[in-house]
Amino acid sequence: MRKNYLSVIAFAILLLFVIQSMGTLVESIYILDLMNSRLDEKALGVLFFFVPVLLLPFFKRNQRGLAWVLFALLLVTRGMMPCLGTTSRLPAAGVATVASLGLLFLLITAIPRWGRWAGAGLALAVGLSALLRTVGHGIEYSLTPEGGWAGWVLGVLLGLSLALADLKRDLAAQQTGGRQTLPVLGIYFVLTLVYFSVSAPAVIARWTEGNYTLIVAAVSLFSLGWAWLLTRQPKLPDRINPALLAAWNLLFTATLTLTLLAHRVTFPTTLDSPPVVVEAPTFLQMIPPAFMLVLFPVLFIDLHVFIQKMQAGTQPARSLAPGMLLGGLVLIVLVFVNIFSNVWGYIEPVSPPFRNTFWLAYFLLSGGITLLAWLSARRQVADEAEPEGTRSWAWAGLLAVLLVITVVFALPVKPVQEDAAGKTSLRAMTFNTQQSNDDFAEKSFEAQLALIRQVSPDILAMQETDSTRISLNNNDYVRYFADKLGYYSYYGPKTLAGTYGTAILSRYPLENTRTVFIYSDKDETGVAEAEVEVGGLHFTIFDVHPDSSDAAMLVFAQTLVFRAEDEPNVIALGDFNLRDYEAAYQVVDTTLINTWTSVYPSEVSPDGVDMSGENRIDHIFLSPNLKAVNPMYILPPESATDHPVHWTDVVWDIP
Repeated sequence: MRKNYLSVIAFAILLLFVIQSMGTLVESIYILDLMNSRLDEKALGVLFFFVPVLLLPFFKRNQRGLAWVLFALLLVTRGMMPCLGTTSRLPAAGVATVASLGLLFLLITAIPRWGRWAGAGLALAVGLSALLRTVGHGIEYSLTPEGGWAGWVLGVLLGLSLALADLKRDLAAQQTGGRQTLPVLGIYFVLTLVYFSVSAPAVIARWTEGNYTLIVAAVSLFSLGWAWLLTRQPKLPDRINPALLAAWNLLFTATLTLTLLAHRVTFPTTLDSPPVVVEAPTFLQMIPPAFMLVLFPVLFIDLHVFIQKMQAGTQPARSLAPGMLLGGLVLIVLVFVNIFSNVWGYIEPVSPPFRNTFWLAYFLLSGGITLLAWLSARRQVADEAEPEGTRSWAWAGLLAVLLVITVVFALPVKPVQEDAAGKTSLRAMTFNTQQSNDDFAEKSFEAQLALIRQVSPDILAMQETDSTRISLNNNDYVRYFADKLGYYSYYGPKTLAGTYGTAILSRYPLENTRTVFIYSDKDETGVAEAEVEVGGLHFTIFDVHPDSSDAAMLVFAQTLVFRAEDEPNVIALGDFNLRDYEAAYQVVDTTLINTWTSVYPSEVSPDGVDMSGENRIDHIFLSPNLKAVNPMYILPPESATDHPVHWTDVVWDIP
């Protein structure tokens, strides 16, 4: 295989590992720390982003040996990550981040000719990431225990690419680099934005409630298409006029920002404010994301420009240090800006100003790339000595196969067809999944799936499901559960709304899905609502997860009751964060029937499950015309989360 293709493959896998390692590091810190609404010493894990600068003094000493040491560290730590517990995964991800970033900068500074293929490598990396996430039904497949083998295979391919590229000869070249700080910072900006967004197409789908298959297909097509184009025409980025590149970046920044602002929710501002109902997006709301998906490949050109700017002169490796330190700092700050927009009510006094500012981190990233690319490209001189790429049908065929596989896995999973006619009962279940982590801060999505299958609910309300964000490594657990179960699903509040998530899954088609936002002063209260038809009756489902002051919780309860009064068959379930002695609970309990106390007035079941007093905040309420039969709670740790899992059979009289 020609060395240009080896360079592209090596860069693709390496950049993919950079994105995966950074994402896993942030996720591990969040699970251990911020998920518990506190900052402690585990947050110092972000310091791993600064460690690559310590490798710079070794860049001129036995570069080939350093490259293989970094590769070995990366191979082992990245390969082991899927099998490690969260506490061990954090340092492993940190070391993998250090090794991958160190190897990246070693290659692009010590092998000038390789830098020309970095843009194509990033395009292929995005295509591979989209593939792995669709194969995993919304979860990064190679980072799961089941798919961990894929990480080892990719690591071996990276090693083979490095070996076949004859590092010994190429690394003998003098290290090169011009003015380093701005282009190095630009590289960090590009990698951060890719990690935050397009590397996981489900992120964009959950921002917008857009068609998942179309979004995945667009990301895969444009990524793999540009990987082919940039290997076929390696001089293309140098031929793009700086003014055109600036305009392209500005348009991308505008469409990305408009995408987020168009789907931003204007929350109720006072206790007396009416609820805000958000339904399916309109055609106009979907215009900005459509243009954004067409324009995002500018990031591949930007990476090329930044690397070429670095290689425009000769400077020692230490000249990379300011850019790497500043890049690491910017990455950390923007990670916290993004996360604080979601947990704004919990990390006072730092987080409250970031309420409803989800768009901010993306605007700063894309706007920063625009400015840095313009500064780097305006004096850029094309290298006419670089030969044009050659046509390779094998290469085009490989990219086409990756595209087809990605799109096939992105096609909707056909739900299991259940006959709702003649039914006189259904099973409703509420499950606070804690972002699919158990009470010991370990990933538990497989155990949770097994428990759901055991209970086999008809209606499943899930809370704390808003995981398709960087804090949970952009994993879409709602899609994973829906696909594995063959259920219909409604994700509930979009990820940019800043809730912890209320998703509804059902054996029966969900109709009239919407999210109702109620005034809150701590955590956005977004109630997911949907309707199903079973046994000739229409049921209205309310999935709730409020968490606010007593006054705001009372408003929530009154709003829920008001919206339920006009519905004949209501099932309101979720993590109410209310105990039966609280005023807000009593407002709901006077109108709707609590399934547990209606069967067990003592709040203790015959088998001794005591759900009295402080023990019970996860509830199922029914309309008075419905009846609960055999309600059940399963307590942690058997629940595979930090909450009890609660379900009941709901029966009704045949009209």
